[in-house]
Amino acid sequence: MVSGTASYPKNDVTTPTVLIVEDDDSTTPLEIALAALDGVKVVILANGREAIDLLRLPSMNIAAVVTDLHVPHVDGFELIKTIRADERYSRLPVVVVSGDTHPDVPERLRTLGADAFFSKPYSPAEVRKTLRGLLNAT
Repeated sequence: MVSGTASYPKNDVTTPTVLIVEDDDSTTPLEIALAALDGVKVVILANGREAIDLLRLPSMNIAAVVTDLHVPHVDGFELIKTIRADERYSRLPVVVVSGDTHPDVPERLRTLGADAFFSKPYSPAEVRKTLRGLLNAT
């Protein structure tokens, strides 16, 4: 597992990577849950801009993105739009974990192309189970 805000992991085309985009320090249970997925590396990023920068590295093997909606610089909605606009990632599994309780959020996320939405508080085990299913389907 790698976490941080300014240093990116070494380019690694062999190990599938799951990006967690979350500016809250409470990502540890989610990080632990996703680390239990066999054969994937977990990278935690503190904002959407870092995620976009990492997605643009040609030699990264990004398998999925798990994001909060309200992160600095580029929010989760814009991150999903950017991911879906890139042909390489048009089918990349995107899971949203957010405390946003606005009633329009689930429909907006479906429209943008998010694959799953978990409202905080959430079960890290359920996020892992859903992500495992999405990874197995790709």
